[in-house]
Amino acid sequence: MKYSIDKKEQYVIFTPLEDKLDSLLAPVLKSELLTVHAEGYENLVLDLSEVKYVDSSGLSALLVGDREFGKNGGIFLISGVQDHVMKLLKISMLDKKLNLVNSLEEASEAIFIHAIENGAEEEEED
Repeated sequence: MKYSIDKKEQYVIFTPLEDKLDSLLAPVLKSELLTVHAEGYENLVLDLSEVKYVDSSGLSALLVGDREFGKNGGIFLISGVQDHVMKLLKISMLDKKLNLVNSLEEASEAIFIHAIENGAEEEEED
């Protein structure tokens, strides 16, 4: 699987450089997402701007990412969703479950807001 990783201070942008996210590539994506999380990154933006097709295995990989990065107060965002992929997300009702944003700029803002909200919650607990 071809992909690029851009590690920022607060988050990672993971971009699959593939047309399809199917049963051949989904296990690799899951593994890479788990590796990034294990490296200590709490927030990840999955940039799907190159992906034109996703099957059920690909959707499963998205859910794994959402679960892993959401465990310890992090956030998993999906950016750049193509029309065909969005239709599938809506049919499976995952558009309600997953955090979808329109652009990488919007993802960056969402992570910043998420960090502020989490910081405020932690202060209330103290």
